[in-house]
This record gives sequence, structure tokens and C-alpha cells, in this order.
Amino acid sequence: MNASAASFIVNLDVPDITAAEAFYTQAFGLRSSRRLGPGALELLGGPTPLYLLQSDAGSAATDDGDVRDYERHWTPVHLDWVVADIDAALARAVAAGAALEHPIRERRWGTIAVLSDPFGHGFCLIQFSDAGYNALVE
Repeated sequence: MNASAASFIVNLDVPDITAAEAFYTQAFGLRSSRRLGPGALELLGGPTPLYLLQSDAGSAATDDGDVRDYERHWTPVHLDWVVADIDAALARAVAAGAALEHPIRERRWGTIAVLSDPFGHGFCLIQFSDAGYNALVE
């Protein structure tokens, strides 16, 4: 990997790597690529690799004593999945185990639905209108 390239990867802690693999491959059409030991799995098929990292609930999250929990939580960093058909994407995600938190809503730039995966991570499905975010430019 070229260290000077402008790219990034996404790491996602999960309590059950097998269940997480099933969810992310079924909900978003990602495919399993490499196992990086028993506790890490690379998923491909999106704009950047997604690494699922087995991290049990209650395990140390920081050196300061914080521990992981997988109750629904809010974080300022989350995944927005841009989709061509939000109704179909929503049906796939829910069938795979996602929880719908806010149904599809219309915005000037398109439509959005807010969900969480089976492990408490929030994410959004977004279908842009033809104008997309340009509808917000003043």
C-alpha cells in the first residue's frame, strides 16, 4: 500500500465476527476477502476496505479503563451508505438484522433513513437526488 496515497480504511469493532460478516455481506453486498488472524476480517466491495475486528463486550477499549459495550450508541463518526434504491437497500439491511430508527425522510438533496447494525453501530442510507448536495449550495 502506498503510504502517500490519499485513502483510508474503516475498522469496526464487533462482538461476534461471524455474525458481523453475515450482516455486512448480506446488507451491503460486501464480500469477505482476507482473514487477518482469528479476530480480523477484511471485507471488500465498497469504496474502501472495511475491517471487522473481534472485540468482546467488556474488553478494554482504552488504556484509561474504558470498556467496550455494544448497546446502541451515538458517535460523530458513522458510515453513510450511498445507494441507488433506498427502498431496496432498506429492505436488505432490515432483513439482514438492522434496526430502523428513523424511516425514510425527504431532504432537499435526496432521501435518508437512519438505522443501527445488530451491534449498536449507527449508519445511514442515503439516496441522492439528481442535484445531490448541490441543492444546498448558496
